[in-house]
Amino acid sequence: MSVVKMNVLTVPAEMREELERRFSNRAGIVESADGFEWFELLRPVDGTDRYLVYTRWRSEEDFKRWTESQAFQRGHAQAAAEAGAQGHGHGQGHGQGQGQGHGHEQAQGHGHGHGHGGPAASGAEVWSFEVVQSAGPKA
Repeated sequence: MSVVKMNVLTVPAEMREELERRFSNRAGIVESADGFEWFELLRPVDGTDRYLVYTRWRSEEDFKRWTESQAFQRGHAQAAAEAGAQGHGHGQGHGQGQGQGHGHEQAQGHGHGHGHGGPAASGAEVWSFEVVQSAGPKA
């Protein structure tokens, strides 16, 4: 079964547009990764300041290979450099974590938006799930 990684980003209201711009500038990088199945950036609409970065992978091993890949490192380094040139910070979109129970992991390293010039997100953690059931629209 597939695995889902959700990076939970705490984003102040004044940084929302910047965060979304940074993600759109990186569009397309993850789609070529072996085992990648899906990506969505989910904007909060009910008064919370927490964005969800949803990715689905064929396996935990595929996700781990992606986070250790040169493409992942280059993509984040390029985003950090571009953000730094504009006076804004940018860091990793998916922190690697140690299991903390309750189906989620605390991100280690930098959350999305940390780097040169200041963070777009004030906090980040990664939640990990296995897909047990899945359904789409009926034909």
